[in-house]
Amino acid sequence: MTDASPALDLAGWRHVYSGKVRDLYEPDPSTSSGTAGGRMLVVASDRVSAFDHVLSPGIPDKGALLTTLSLWWFDRLAGADGGRRIPNHLAASHTLDLGADGRANTADDLHDLIPAAVAGRSMVVRSLDMQPIECVVRGYLTGSGWAEYQQSGTVCGIGLAAGLANGDRLPSPIFTPAYKAPMGEHDENISFDEAVDLVGPERAGELRDLSLEIYERAARTAEQRGLILADTKFEFGVDDDGVMTLADEVLTSDSSRYWDAAAWATGTTPSERMASFDKQIVRDWLAANWDMQGEPPALPGEIVERTADRYRELLERLTVA
Repeated sequence: MTDASPALDLAGWRHVYSGKVRDLYEPDPSTSSGTAGGRMLVVASDRVSAFDHVLSPGIPDKGALLTTLSLWWFDRLAGADGGRRIPNHLAASHTLDLGADGRANTADDLHDLIPAAVAGRSMVVRSLDMQPIECVVRGYLTGSGWAEYQQSGTVCGIGLAAGLANGDRLPSPIFTPAYKAPMGEHDENISFDEAVDLVGPERAGELRDLSLEIYERAARTAEQRGLILADTKFEFGVDDDGVMTLADEVLTSDSSRYWDAAAWATGTTPSERMASFDKQIVRDWLAANWDMQGEPPALPGEIVERTADRYRELLERLTVA
């Protein structure tokens, strides 16, 4: 069922924030038994946004698909991929089973905390002191980075070799942080020095090193499954023990750009080489059918279905052995 609606009223939880896609809840002190103390409920909706507008209708099961993929990546980064454990914000273990309805199941100790209305598309997480930096890692030249490179030979101020083409692999991944702007405003690309000014040299270095490590581990996993992780963004917070902790969603279609490796190698046009597993279908349709004035038109059923299939295909290719 498509959820393009505002945040829901959920028993035991109080709504505190809604972004374009996710809703955040804290325990309702008037009803909570204390079980959920120090925790938050993050709900991924089926809403889809493009060009700063939330569109209608939403993408069926998008919230469940993104949540399941995040849980899968959190599990791998906790050591299932053979690497060291990256601390994450999950309050307890979430199982990775896909139920008959295609949604992720949760562990028994969290079952009673997650309302049925958002089961399969929500995570119970620990409260963190969130860092004001969005940690972007780019392994390939594309998007806004390609536009900047054409003008100045740089990406977010980092100089690159001449002669690169749209979609080319960079010699090594680069960390290009952004300042997380207040709600309703655009995030702003910043230099590493500006990141240091925001959080201090030690913390900025830790965020950079963690981001590059996670990207490289995830890129290797994607490569094993015939996929390219072109770029991604992470968010981190500090827990009560002072530990830097991976938070929010991770390595999903909404936070990352994935390409098919075979198409990238053999394609003759950018659209063939860099067809991404995300809402690009929606953006392309809007760009061709809307003048960016007033409210955007409703998405045709065919566009909604194709986009849902693209999200689902990425999840299956990554997680199905």
